[in-house]
Amino acid sequence: MAVKVKSMFYCSNCGADSPKWVGKCPACGEWNTYVEEKVAAKPAKTMTAFGEDDGAKKRITPIKISEIKSENEPRIQLPSGELNRVLGGGLVQGSIILVGGEPGIGKSTLILQNVLRIRSRKVLYVSGEESQQQLKMRADRICGGKIDCECYIVCDTSLESIFTSINNFKPDLVVVDSIQTIASDMLDSSAGSVGQVRECAAALLKYAKQTNTPVILIGHINKEGSIAGPKVLEHIVDAVLQFEGDRHYMYRILRGIKNRFGSTSEMGIYEMTHYGLREVTNPSEMLLSHREENLSGVAIGVTLEGIRPFLIEAQSLVSTAAYGTAQRSVTGFDVKRMNMLLAVLEKRIGFKLAQKDVFLNIAGGLKVNDPALDLAVICSILSSNVDMPISEGVCMSGEVGLSGEIRQVTRIEQRISEAEKLGFKTMIIPKHNVKGFDVTRMNIKLIEVAKVEEAFKYLFS
Repeated sequence: MAVKVKSMFYCSNCGADSPKWVGKCPACGEWNTYVEEKVAAKPAKTMTAFGEDDGAKKRITPIKISEIKSENEPRIQLPSGELNRVLGGGLVQGSIILVGGEPGIGKSTLILQNVLRIRSRKVLYVSGEESQQQLKMRADRICGGKIDCECYIVCDTSLESIFTSINNFKPDLVVVDSIQTIASDMLDSSAGSVGQVRECAAALLKYAKQTNTPVILIGHINKEGSIAGPKVLEHIVDAVLQFEGDRHYMYRILRGIKNRFGSTSEMGIYEMTHYGLREVTNPSEMLLSHREENLSGVAIGVTLEGIRPFLIEAQSLVSTAAYGTAQRSVTGFDVKRMNMLLAVLEKRIGFKLAQKDVFLNIAGGLKVNDPALDLAVICSILSSNVDMPISEGVCMSGEVGLSGEIRQVTRIEQRISEAEKLGFKTMIIPKHNVKGFDVTRMNIKLIEVAKVEEAFKYLFS
């Protein structure tokens, strides 16, 4: 008797299903994300990591949590220190990691240049997008033609064929590039559909847990929403690393969105070069421009990305509105927060900016969400408005409240140490923020301010 086949609709963003097409997903709220897939009315045997029937399962006995022995998970140290930091100290055995980002941002390059430098472990690199010759050309460019590693390449898109290669090869690390190209013969839908991505990722997860072998998945995410749905993968994997950046800039940022084995507050910075990605160990020197003369509209702020402090330039340009309606243009900063800061300047301080265009740019192509950059933003706007440059060697850090007060920020000692390390002589900080810290050993002058007016008086008087 033939198996009946019916249609189901799945959200490509979160994986929710519906018997009919709907315009707005009731689970995640996204519009026009439902796609149709053919499913069997009575599914056949469930596939496991080794192609076995899942019906005969071993009996699992519950165990008391106090009786579980706590052991330190051994981690595999990857050649990239930045990647190890974001992972929480290295790659945990038996974990499954998703590296996501826009197409062409450098995900495959990041993973390939790391596995090519692993000497003591066998690595199986499964590519569903590139041929062996293409991978060889990229590897030669990254390693300069000198490849000495235990990395083996398999170019295949069939999940069953991939597991056959894995079972025969017994690798210490598996890389799948990319998960959207892998499809199982047990499903009728095409590769990249929600059902295929979910089932293939679940099978790889079961393989990783049963064999204690780490698996790295590479997934594409575009600005309109991934075809496979990033949320579907995020619920399955142990860690999600977001690789982001602007193609017009050389720098890339690796963020931990989800991590079951470490903190999600870490960040890694890379520079894209002709020979691959280079680690940026001191992002502050990268983000600060070296100017021959002081210019108005530039303020140096000390921000914090996770637990990593660095200095960054806030650049502003204030000019008279040419067409009657003032423009507000922001790059790398929250436009709503900038409008709030402009309202504080006008209401509390008395600067009339309603009829002036305000353009704000965070140098380096980074997107900063730290509220401690507020003070640098409003100082750069005022500097451009009055056309007076801020003295060289001055940086600042502070959150601005609606009443014009400078609120305290977190990890102030780390921020001060970073500014001192880069040679800054003066730093403007919130009042009483260093209470309890020994600042006598620091060779930097600290200016404590409680109101925005006090900071302006020090900078422009």
